[in-house]
Amino acid sequence: MNTVVVVVIVIVVVVAIVGVVSLFFRRRRSDQLRQRFGPEYERTVEESDGRRAAERGLRERERRRSEFEVTPVPEPDADRYREEWADIQHRFVDQPAEAVARADQLVVQIMRDSGYPVDDFEHRVDDISVDHPEVAQHYREAHSVAVAQAAGSADTERLRLAVTSYRQLVDALLPDSGNGPEPERGSSDDREHA
Repeated sequence: MNTVVVVVIVIVVVVAIVGVVSLFFRRRRSDQLRQRFGPEYERTVEESDGRRAAERGLRERERRRSEFEVTPVPEPDADRYREEWADIQHRFVDQPAEAVARADQLVVQIMRDSGYPVDDFEHRVDDISVDHPEVAQHYREAHSVAVAQAAGSADTERLRLAVTSYRQLVDALLPDSGNGPEPERGSSDDREHA
């Protein structure tokens, strides 16, 4: 064999090895993101222009989240928030729209006290998805119902589902919150006639 053929073969082998190694690391990085973000990974891939764009977005969320410190809410405040949450759930029966609005405000306050920036909803949900990916979609759904209710277009069942979704986020932000059962369906008048 002449030298040119040997050089070409070596170059082809090196390029092939680099390609295989690159593919291995991309898959490994994808698997790590999929494991870290769970259902949020799949949702992001579905809503993005491909897996690479989605993964770039998820890494950007991680970068953004690393720029601020999140700490547990001090216990006296956490206790107060747990009481507010219990009140929201009790009031849901007679005032479902108000309960959803209060739940949305309470979640923002808990996030603020934990150290999350809270100025923009999209950033809030992206930030929470880094720490609590299992509840990010619930937060999106609940917030969309709160927005719909503010516009006067959410029925009682959607409001109930929103409060249930907010509860999952409150549980994530305030571990051991012991929030009790889901809000009841219908009003107190409905229960009296049952």
